[in-house]
Amino acid sequence: MMRDSFDAVIVGGGIVGAATAAACAKAGMHVALVERDVIGGGATAAGMGHIVVMDDSEAQFELTRYSQLLWSELALGLPANVEYETPGTLWLAADDEEMAEAERKLRFYRERNTPARVLSARELTRLEPNIVPGLVGALLVPEDAVIYPPTAALYLVHVAEGLGVTVMTGRSAVKMGDGRVLLDDQRELTASCTINATGAGAPELGDYIPVKKRKGHLVITDRYPGCVRHQLVELGYLKSAHSVTSNSVAFNVQPRKTGQILIGSSRQYGDETSTIDQAILSAMLQRAAVYMPSIGSLNAVRVWTGFRAATPDKLPLIGPSLNDDSVWLATGHEGLGITTSLATGALLAAALTGGHASIPLDPYLPSRFNGHNSSADAAKEPLCNGKV
Repeated sequence: MMRDSFDAVIVGGGIVGAATAAACAKAGMHVALVERDVIGGGATAAGMGHIVVMDDSEAQFELTRYSQLLWSELALGLPANVEYETPGTLWLAADDEEMAEAERKLRFYRERNTPARVLSARELTRLEPNIVPGLVGALLVPEDAVIYPPTAALYLVHVAEGLGVTVMTGRSAVKMGDGRVLLDDQRELTASCTINATGAGAPELGDYIPVKKRKGHLVITDRYPGCVRHQLVELGYLKSAHSVTSNSVAFNVQPRKTGQILIGSSRQYGDETSTIDQAILSAMLQRAAVYMPSIGSLNAVRVWTGFRAATPDKLPLIGPSLNDDSVWLATGHEGLGITTSLATGALLAAALTGGHASIPLDPYLPSRFNGHNSSADAAKEPLCNGKV
């Protein structure tokens, strides 16, 4: 059996794993990244690529805003094929209750120095003329961005490789624990810490990882430049995203740099097949037509599904696993993995090397699900200060 030693072995080459590899390598760690398929496949390739600030909780806000600022810092160096743009998000209010929610979000963001402003119905119509008349208004969050996730992940891996990271594609991890990762070709990788960044598949490599698959559908259209100018999301989307048991759909569309329009969104539990659910797809498109009546006349060129990695409290798992402090988790990001990938990598690199991160790791530690602080204590001690 071949053995190789590293400071850290990361399993999963989606955008979270890629960002973590780059961050750990920048912190001076000797890193290997293992991906069973292609870099940026899986949930990364299936996602919308919305870099969005969210405010379900203080912890969610801190993670999304921190990561958004990291994306902004990275933006000038990103290649054109990452398609980084800042169209901003318009949270659409259909009635007075939703407008009150827009006002609440406005206060929340402004108190935390995040630009936002409320738009009247007239202003909304001027900015987005294809939206249905009669909406009450909207909240504009102008620094929210859009990227093309697969190429972003590939870019981060290229950065990581330039920093000495060993990248292994086409290899699956069949077991990880006790500082070891066993691959499907019987090669064994050893490390002070191993990082499970396999998204919704994370429980396959751990005894107790509170992550469930949450299926989603997306549709992309032909090119219609200018048809949609901002990321458009109904404020009712928040009710949809908060449901942890029932199926739901909500209006959520994104303008692509190509002129195409990405249409979402849906959430399903209990269906772990990749097949298109026609009933869910129809409901999703009907919901989209409520807010954008012309959407039914657009030509769709592709429909696909993917799986979000959902946790019970809607926060990711970042830090030592519950049963093995040599196994660290970077999963459970649900629909925010693209947004929070850079912050996740930064938090892990800081925790593993004793470095500094701009926000605390504590709210995201997996130990919050077992009622004691052994893993939290482990996170305070750097595991990897130098080369093995």
